[in-house]
Amino acid sequence: MNTGTRLALLGACFLWAISFVATKIALEVVPPLTVVSLRLLIAAACFVPVLITGGRWKTIPNGPTLLKLFGLSLFGAGLHYGFQTVGLQTTNASNASVYVATGPITILLLAVVFLGEKLNARKILGIVIAMAGVLVVMGLDTLAGFELDSNLVGDLLVFASIVMWGCFTVFGKKITDQLGALTVTAAVTLIGATWMTPVGLFEMQRTGFGLAEITPTAWTAVAYLGTCCNFLAVLLYFTALQHTESQKVGVYLYAIPPMTAVAAALVLSEPITLGLVMGTVLVIAGVALTERG
Repeated sequence: MNTGTRLALLGACFLWAISFVATKIALEVVPPLTVVSLRLLIAAACFVPVLITGGRWKTIPNGPTLLKLFGLSLFGAGLHYGFQTVGLQTTNASNASVYVATGPITILLLAVVFLGEKLNARKILGIVIAMAGVLVVMGLDTLAGFELDSNLVGDLLVFASIVMWGCFTVFGKKITDQLGALTVTAAVTLIGATWMTPVGLFEMQRTGFGLAEITPTAWTAVAYLGTCCNFLAVLLYFTALQHTESQKVGVYLYAIPPMTAVAAALVLSEPITLGLVMGTVLVIAGVALTERG
């Protein structure tokens, strides 16, 4: 993996690490599916000038490939974010953290089955070490707070969103190799925004919520989710995916929990614990080992 690919993945993970804070701020004011719709619309607006420049929009295909892109928009845009956002409201943080930690494993298994990527002892060991690092960062209190019975619906939604992201990564890899990262991410975002907007409007009508009720702080959070997460981070992620195996891309997702903890320490003055330091070292070691597998 070259330096540019590593930097792209680390940049995407950093932007996603902050997204948890932004999502929490947005959800204090805005209904969940409306948040998803708005962030996709903002991301789509970012992609439009990029596609128009140089006539890149002409590279978006039609027919069977367009149908595949629609499927990716379900897995990686509307349904993924919708399930995740609603699920996070109906389960506890401990359960959600544990399920998120299974993401790279899902990608690994799907990549072996559907892409024929090779699995060796070094990759397995690297992913195990990185996951152990994430669990150390979470701490015993988070793991002890895991409750399987009392949050079943929320748990299923969060876990389904993780599986969807695994499918998005693996099946997106095949199309990205064919069309390029920019075309795939732009098309998926535009399609997702198109079919997700009526869902958001329906939620607004059902709940009686109006855009005028969104505070400047909430708008800032939604704008961050759209521009930095759905536009820039996804583009960086798929650019990296175009240049390496999906397994190696997936394991970088383990960098998100330590980054989130560090951001909380810097912004919210939360303490930097020994567990955070040790867990971060394990994540770095696991990612490096998997990358060289």
